[in-house]
Amino acid sequence: MKSLLLKIVLFAVIIFMGYMVYESINKPLKFTKERAKREAVVVQRLKDIRNVQSLYKQANNKYAASFDSLLAYLNSGEIPVVKLIPDPTDTTFTKTISDTLGYVKVTDSLFSERVGFNPNNLRFIPFSEGEVFVMDAGSIDRGGVNVSVFEAKAPFTAYLKGMEEQRINNLIAGEEDIEKYPGLKVGSMTEPSTDGNWE
Repeated sequence: MKSLLLKIVLFAVIIFMGYMVYESINKPLKFTKERAKREAVVVQRLKDIRNVQSLYKQANNKYAASFDSLLAYLNSGEIPVVKLIPDPTDTTFTKTISDTLGYVKVTDSLFSERVGFNPNNLRFIPFSEGEVFVMDAGSIDRGGVNVSVFEAKAPFTAYLKGMEEQRINNLIAGEEDIEKYPGLKVGSMTEPSTDGNWE
């Protein structure tokens, strides 16, 4: 009887240890998979911000420093539809004339293909339960020339909210060790770049 009880206990311990090994392998994989899924959504939102900022700059010669300005432009701004035609007086066929055919709303130009897209959600970091992207704009001096710059960023702690805290802390520490931003960002307040740190 003792032998049977010992076998049952050993079998239970083996099952438990097997489960623990499985979990130790599976947990990091689940975290990585969920992180990749969330980052794809956040990256798309940052690309949207960059696209609106680019059009805002074309219209205003500077980037928007706040989401209020950016969204006001997004909701009311228009982009000219321009047709380039050859200059009839040019015999070299290299000159063109711009002909404005009309105007299209910024939201229609950028987001008409996106079903269910709400431009008013542009400011919110996905998966963060309502946290807003940190955004700034200004200008920097580059070789005696004032260059407009902007930056929008989302920290790991915002879009990985609800996931395993220790793994998030490890991610943050890893990025800070190599002096990188612990999260996703587009643009820069110190360099004339509109690249994202995922590119």
